[in-house]
Amino acid sequence: QVQLVEFGGGLVQAGGSLRLSCAASGRTFKGYAMGWFRQAPGKEREFVSAINWSGGATYYADSVKGRFTVSRDNAKNTVYLQMNSLKPEDTAVYYCAATLSLATLAARTSFDYWGQGTQVTVSS
Repeated sequence: QVQLVEFGGGLVQAGGSLRLSCAASGRTFKGYAMGWFRQAPGKEREFVSAINWSGGATYYADSVKGRFTVSRDNAKNTVYLQMNSLKPEDTAVYYCAATLSLATLAARTSFDYWGQGTQVTVSS
């Protein structure tokens, strides 16, 4: 079992930045690939970014490529999502997730453990 808790959400103006953190506890964090997803009101939860267990491979949705950066610190059991040049359409609840699966990390169904989410609101 892995427990995930997200931090760092908030209200920011368009063009601003936020850094989300996701702290993991429970089983060994290092072996898990980690993902970030988001869900806006009335919409499906969508893939944002993912990082493999070592941090050597990262993945991004086209909508955030070049603006968001995912990273991890296995010594601190934490994964980060640096979000720059934020847009109002980035407004959503952001979730981190963990998986041991080798399936595609862009699929919600690949992930076994989820955090409770943190709200990000970008004002225009």
